Amino acid sequence: MASARYDVLGIGNAIVDVIARTEENFLLAQGMRKGGMALIDEARARAIYDAMGPAVEISGGSAANTIVGLASLGSRAVFVGKVKADELGQTFSHDIRSASVSFTTKPATDGPSTGRCYVLVTPDGERTMNTFLGAAQDLHPADIDADAIAASAITYLEGYLWDPKNAKEAFLKAAKIAHEAGRKVALTMSDAFCVDRWRDEFLQLMRTRTVDLIFANEAELHSLYQTSDFNAAITALRADIDVAVVTRSEKGCLVVGPDGAEAVPAFPVERVIDTTGAGDLFAAGFLSGLARGADDRTCGRLGALAAAEVIQHIGARPETSLKELARDNGLAD
Repeated sequence: MASARYDVLGIGNAIVDVIARTEENFLLAQGMRKGGMALIDEARARAIYDAMGPAVEISGGSAANTIVGLASLGSRAVFVGKVKADELGQTFSHDIRSASVSFTTKPATDGPSTGRCYVLVTPDGERTMNTFLGAAQDLHPADIDADAIAASAITYLEGYLWDPKNAKEAFLKAAKIAHEAGRKVALTMSDAFCVDRWRDEFLQLMRTRTVDLIFANEAELHSLYQTSDFNAAITALRADIDVAVVTRSEKGCLVVGPDGAEAVPAFPVERVIDTTGAGDLFAAGFLSGLARGADDRTCGRLGALAAAEVIQHIGARPETSLKELARDNGLAD
């Protein structure tokens, strides 16, 4: 097997995050479930934008945030995702490339506008998301660069992208190419409601070893196995996948593998400002360690470090060099 030219290639929704602080009564008035993610149409997107307060636009999307985090850690990273050739599409493309990520997916020239996610942050740091996928859901198998997949040590997919049929086929194509090249494939479950929609298909991806590694938080794990018993869910998980990482917020994470389960503590934080991107950046840290052959504990510590950085400021992408942060904490060369 040839050595990898890239560490991680991420496939996901190319979305611009529109982030605003809000109060819980605004969520109630808008009929939003606090802490959840709802898919919306373009008309609803306009209505929310008109009603919400002052906002900051930052390129986002779950897998894209992970890939930017990987680049911040010094990893060689690629992103595959669809934008439209419009103003928000140009914003997304510029932002991700300026983060030292390779991004060459051709923009759409017709169809819906570039996707965006309205992220409403309450005073406790919890984020409630309303996502208009727009052009992001028009990712097709033709957008998959076989050479880039084969040259990447790990291909990483966000569960949110499992909704559109064409994007689903694009991922299956990428997974096949990756495995034929002797590479690994990882999947993040993304959201408990995403798991509710695609539980059987996600389990099938795991049991057929279409994916080698999954990332899930506790809510997603409980949804996957339809049980409130954490230990029972972990036992079932071990039978279904080679390696899984379960994030547990302030309790850290559990790395579940063939040799057992390794509990890794969270990094302490002074103050939680915005939990947007915590899971995305955890995955970035973990994958950066995995791509360079680190042990489970080191991978978990890198994930915890990256997540701790991102929850202490607004936005889902790091504001300081994660590579320097890792070095300062004895987690980098």
